[in-house]
Amino acid sequence: MAWAGYTRQAAGMTPSATFVITSPCIGVKDAACTEVCPVECIYDAGDQFVIHPEECIICGACVSACPVSAIFEDVDVPADQYSFIARNRAHFSL
Repeated sequence: MAWAGYTRQAAGMTPSATFVITSPCIGVKDAACTEVCPVECIYDAGDQFVIHPEECIICGACVSACPVSAIFEDVDVPADQYSFIARNRAHFSL
């Protein structure tokens, strides 16, 4: 069930962290993460899914649902996957 119109900004929260989907998602796109996201902030970016950083409420539901362990909190993204932080934000022109 989505929380229509709910964003961290609307709740007065600062978007200091979010989750990022990294390379293991490329070509897999299982969609389990999209099914558990309560705010529907995960979008199809063609070859993989991406998480809208301003809509994500940092609940972590997507992390355990991902069958390929591709989702990390942005502060925990492995060094070899840092480019996915920028790629995720660029998708939403942030």
